[in-house]
Amino acid sequence: MISGLVSVLLLTGLPATASGLWYSSGAPAGPSDSYWKRFALGAGVSLLAHESAHMLTSLALGFHPYLAFDKGRPTVFSGIDSNKYPHKQFLFSAAGLTTQALIDEAILDIPHSRGGAFERGMLAAGIGTTLFYITIGRNASVSDISVMARTSSLSKTQLSLIFGGLSAIRALRISRDSTYAHFFVRPTQNGAALGVSF
Repeated sequence: MISGLVSVLLLTGLPATASGLWYSSGAPAGPSDSYWKRFALGAGVSLLAHESAHMLTSLALGFHPYLAFDKGRPTVFSGIDSNKYPHKQFLFSAAGLTTQALIDEAILDIPHSRGGAFERGMLAAGIGTTLFYITIGRNASVSDISVMARTSSLSKTQLSLIFGGLSAIRALRISRDSTYAHFFVRPTQNGAALGVSF
């Protein structure tokens, strides 16, 4: 919870500090437009906030998180004995998705110039990460959803419905906000472009 709030407080300053990174939907896009770079940067910041929240939560609880590989995949481990401290392990596992949800809510609720590429990337990563964890990533042994189910009275299905439901509400809010029209389409001088050009 603490790491989630810290992340939100740090990242809510982005509208002021990163306004130059945002793409104004009313501005003409030229050949040198770096829309997808800003979109990827926003997605990367969201994923970094997710992993940082895990690490900060473990540290706040008095443990020592570490990075290691699980089946060739880099993973943040809590350093918490989940048999001895299941509630603390649950907090660690929930921190990443919760932080991304709080960041997305802050973007959607705090008044600012909306629709930029950077914030679109953050929103897409927040929703995409949740979608991954409630579908194909749900059954992995170190999946946030799997670990939360093992360390609480909630099932994987209940956790998937909770986090998936919140993401679905955010996706609905985005779809009803005209500043996020054509969410994955980059405006150009001659219409709209989908994808990345080289």
